[in-house]
Amino acid sequence: MIGVFDSGFGGLTVLAALRRHLPQYDYLFLADSARAPYGARSFDVIHEFTLEAVEWLFNEGCTLVVLACNTASARALRTIQQRHLPARRPDRRVLGVVRPSVEALAGLPPGAIPGVTQPSLTEGTVAVVGTEGTIASDSFGIELRKLAPRLELLQQACPLWVPLVEAGETEGPGADWFLHRYLDPLLAAPRPPRRLLLGCTHYPLLLPGIRRIVPAAVEVLTQGEIVATRLADWLARHPDHEARLTRGGARRIVTTDDPAWFAGASSRFLGEKLEVGRARLSPVA
Repeated sequence: MIGVFDSGFGGLTVLAALRRHLPQYDYLFLADSARAPYGARSFDVIHEFTLEAVEWLFNEGCTLVVLACNTASARALRTIQQRHLPARRPDRRVLGVVRPSVEALAGLPPGAIPGVTQPSLTEGTVAVVGTEGTIASDSFGIELRKLAPRLELLQQACPLWVPLVEAGETEGPGADWFLHRYLDPLLAAPRPPRRLLLGCTHYPLLLPGIRRIVPAAVEVLTQGEIVATRLADWLARHPDHEARLTRGGARRIVTTDDPAWFAGASSRFLGEKLEVGRARLSPVA
């Protein structure tokens, strides 16, 4: 079973993309919505919360977990991969959204090795929009400088986009005003971007409006599609892990908050009525 974790609703867009591209597998989605958002929390707290979620998913039978959360991917993934898994869960894997997103932003093939695989877009300008916490962490910039140091990266925090999405205000003059507020400075840059990454899993719900504003020549990348296509490649390159995944096309969604509230508020992310269960996370010793 593949576990998908997010602190809130946005990871449902990643889950939807995974099920479109890889429908044969079973999925368990966990939202730590009782403690969301993660962005303003300290590094140690984000790591603690993320590790609790990962261990809960492992205990429920997941052999592979995708952190569909930019904050958790940027601030907790590496420590979990390098310290926790080798010591406690050597047979399990945890993947994130930042590295595959940056590979796509740079035009790199999946699993690219810095200095070996050359990007198709070796110079010019690319851009990322994200939450304040994600942009402040410079997680995309750090990874991009490793993979494609000649690319110029424009970064724009969009603090009001997530509230728009969670309020269901994704279309109309009000939404368009907030889209222009953050996109216009990027498009007016001396060297406008050739690719734009939506670096938050909420933002695909704003894609129609974004696409109306951004010139057609600019490629707009969404993390759900990136993660799904690159996970398919990862599984093909790791057949031992792929063979352990259960296949039944099942989907289970749980939250650490009230399930009825989460189901009502999150249905717009998948366009259907959701059945949601309750999860109780515990500290990891």
